Amino acid sequence: MNNSENLTQSRSVLELLTVSHEYCLFIEKIDTYSKKDILNYFQKIIPLLYLKGSLLPDIEVADDSYVERYVTAETWEIIFNSLRNKIKPDDSYYFAEFSDDTEATQGSIADNLTDVYQDLKDFEILYAKNTQTARENAVFECKKFFENHWGIRLLNAQKAIHQILFKKQN
Repeated sequence: MNNSENLTQSRSVLELLTVSHEYCLFIEKIDTYSKKDILNYFQKIIPLLYLKGSLLPDIEVADDSYVERYVTAETWEIIFNSLRNKIKPDDSYYFAEFSDDTEATQGSIADNLTDVYQDLKDFEILYAKNTQTARENAVFECKKFFENHWGIRLLNAQKAIHQILFKKQN
């Protein structure tokens, strides 16, 4: 077993796969849960996903021709609409980007969490192809997307969900 193979089957990768799988299953069955259950679930799983994403190892990819996206735009739209419909009217929130522009930007919890779903589901499907090349690409792409895409979306959604859950207490 070479170093890259060890890394693709490391504890940190397998733990992210486990948490990712639970997240994706929950999202796929979102219509069966109440708004309160949905928000409580996300409040707990988002920090865990963020932690597991941050622990992914650096992987060198021998052959990057294996990279593919599996979640279609149609699937994304179905998931997004289901999630948005379950949490409205609390789906929208405002946040400030770290830039010269100080204006608040409107965000969507459903948009953020559906983007995370897409990246994690693609990671799961590619990893499940169970070849060394597929696993290398799955981990490499997931880490890259964590750093550039789904990590910040988790954080934005987490803050918005926290405010929804605790606004009555403040």
